[in-house]
Amino acid sequence: MTLDQLLILSILAVTVALFIRGPWRHDMVALAALLACVFTGLIPPQKAFSGFGHPAVVTVACALILSRGLQNTGAMDALAQRVVPRSGNTTVAMLLLTSLGAFLSGFMSNVGALALLMPVAAEMAEKQKLAPGKILMPLSFATILGGMTTLIGTPPNLMVAGFRANAGAGSYGMFDFTPVGLVVALVGVAFIGLVGWRLVPARGQAGATSFDTGTYLTEALVGRKSAAAGRTLGEIGRMLGAEDAQVVGIVHNDARISPAAPWHRVLSGDILLIEAEPESLATCLSSLGLKMTGEPDSEREVGDNQPRQGESSPAGNVREKGGGKRKYAYHNEEMQLCELVVMPDSPLVGRAIQFLHLPARYQMHLLALSRRGRRSVRRVHSTPLLAGDALLMLGAEDNLISFAREQSCVPLAQRDISIPNKEKAAIALIAMALAVAGAAFGLIPAAISFATCVLAFMALKVVPLRNIYGALDGSVIVLLGTLIAVAEVMESTGAADLIAEVLLNNLAQGSAVLALALILIITMTLSDFMNNVATAAMMCSIALSTAEQLLVNPDSFLMAVAIGASCAFLTPVGHQNNTLILGPGGFDFGDYWRMGLPLEILVVAVGIPMLLWIWPL
Repeated sequence: MTLDQLLILSILAVTVALFIRGPWRHDMVALAALLACVFTGLIPPQKAFSGFGHPAVVTVACALILSRGLQNTGAMDALAQRVVPRSGNTTVAMLLLTSLGAFLSGFMSNVGALALLMPVAAEMAEKQKLAPGKILMPLSFATILGGMTTLIGTPPNLMVAGFRANAGAGSYGMFDFTPVGLVVALVGVAFIGLVGWRLVPARGQAGATSFDTGTYLTEALVGRKSAAAGRTLGEIGRMLGAEDAQVVGIVHNDARISPAAPWHRVLSGDILLIEAEPESLATCLSSLGLKMTGEPDSEREVGDNQPRQGESSPAGNVREKGGGKRKYAYHNEEMQLCELVVMPDSPLVGRAIQFLHLPARYQMHLLALSRRGRRSVRRVHSTPLLAGDALLMLGAEDNLISFAREQSCVPLAQRDISIPNKEKAAIALIAMALAVAGAAFGLIPAAISFATCVLAFMALKVVPLRNIYGALDGSVIVLLGTLIAVAEVMESTGAADLIAEVLLNNLAQGSAVLALALILIITMTLSDFMNNVATAAMMCSIALSTAEQLLVNPDSFLMAVAIGASCAFLTPVGHQNNTLILGPGGFDFGDYWRMGLPLEILVVAVGIPMLLWIWPL
C-alpha cells in the first residue's frame, strides 16, 4: 500500500464515520474531505472545485428548479386529486397512491413528490381510519423506488452516469435506468401496496383528524386575570392533569425556573411551558385563562379567544375545516391554525423562529412546537428547528401558504387543491416533456436540455425569478461537487483497485455474479446509514475497479450501485423522505426495518436477475 492510498483510505474512513454518526451535516463532511485531500497533496488546489462544473451537478440543479416549477403550478396536485381515491378498498387506494408517488418521483425530486402527496395521504388515512404512518411509510418508500427509474429521478443516478462518462464510455441516457429500475420499482410498489403496509406499526390513533405529531411544547403567558396567577405549580399541575398535560418549565423575568418545586407560586407576567396534546391544548389554556405568547391580540385573554367546543366565540366564529384545521376571526380578519412540518431542505433547519420575525414578515405567529420523541424545556421561539419538527402556526391562509412555500414546509392537513394558473401548468408540462425528449433521444446532452427548460421556466415565469435559487438544495450541490473530486482520487491513487481486490479475493472468491450481488448489498447497507449521493460516489469507483479486474461489463456493476443507492429502507436517516415522515408518522428509529428489510431482500432477489438480463456480464 502506497502513502497516497493510505492517506485517501484514512480520509474516507473518517468521512464515512462522520456521515453515519458525526455532528456535521453531509455537505460539511464532504467539503472537509475535499479540503483534507487538498491539504495532503492528493488534489492540486487548482482542481479542487472542478467537480462543480460536472454535468451531473448542473443537471441536478436544473432538476430541482424544474421540480419546484411543477409543484408551483399545481398540475401535479390536480393529478393526485383525480387518480387517488380517498375511500373505498384500502389496498386499491394504497396501490394507486404509491404508484402515483413512484411515477412522480421519476421526473421530480423524491422529497418533492412525497411533499405533494402528504396531504392526500393525511385525508386518505382519516377516511380509511388508519394510523397516518400506515400510509406515510409506504408512500415514502414508493417515492424512493420511483427515483431509480430515470436519469433525473434521483441524484445518485446522475452520479453513476457521471462516472461512466469519466471512464470514457459516455453518459447514460434518460431512460437507460428504466428497464431494471422500472421492474424493481413495480415489484416493490406491488409488495408495498399488497403486503408491506400491513407490516408498518400503527402509531397514534386510527381515524385521527390530524397527524400524530406527539405532544406540543407551548409557551403560555399568565395574565393579570388568569386563574393561574397566584397559584402554586403543584395546584396548576393538578388542574392540567385532567387533560393529560403538564408544566415542564417556567420563565420568570427572563430566567428559566425548574418546575420540580411544586410550592413555587406563579405570578402575573410569568411564562409557563406546557406540554399537551394538540387536541387538548385549547382546553388547557382556557381552563387557566392563559394566553399563547404568539397570539396576535396581546390584550385579549385566551379563554375569550379559544372557547370550548359548542360555546360561542366573542372573537368570531370558530369552525372546523378538513383534517382538523381550525379557523378563528381576529379584528374582522379570518385567521387559521395550521400544522406544518419542516422539510429536510428547509432553510429553517438549525434556525430559531425568533430570528425570522414572523409577525413583521408574514403577519403570522408560532404558537407551539412538536418534536416527536424529544422534550425540551427551552423556550419554544429560541429552540433551533430540526427536520421533521411540527409547527403550530396562526395566520391568514395566504400568509400560511406563502410561508410554507418559502420555508419548505409541508402542511399536515389536507389543503384545497387547485391550479393557480392553468396556462402556466400547461407550459410547465410541455417544456418538461420537451426537455425529457431531448435528453432521451440523444438530441442534446441532459444538462443542456434541462438547462434550456429552466431558462424557459424563468422567461415564462413558471417559477418566479425571486424563487429560482431558493429552489436549489445547496447541500446536495455541495455534496455532489466535492465528492466527485474525492472519488477521482480513489481511482487515481489505486485505492479503489485495492478495495476491489480485497472484495474479490476474500468475499466473492472470483465469482462475477457474487461480486455483483455484494456490490448491490454493500451499497444498500451504506445508503441506510449515510447519504445516498455519498454512497454512490464511493461505490462507483469500487464497482468500476471490480469489473475491470474481472474483465466483465462495468455497466452491470454501475447499475447495481444505482439500484442499491436508491434503497434506503431500514432507518429514518438514510434518505430525506424517511426523515420527513419520522415526526408526522409518530415513528421510532426501529420501526422502519419491519417493512424495509423484506423490501430490500425483494429488491436483491429481483434486481440481480434483471441486471444480468439487461446488462449481461
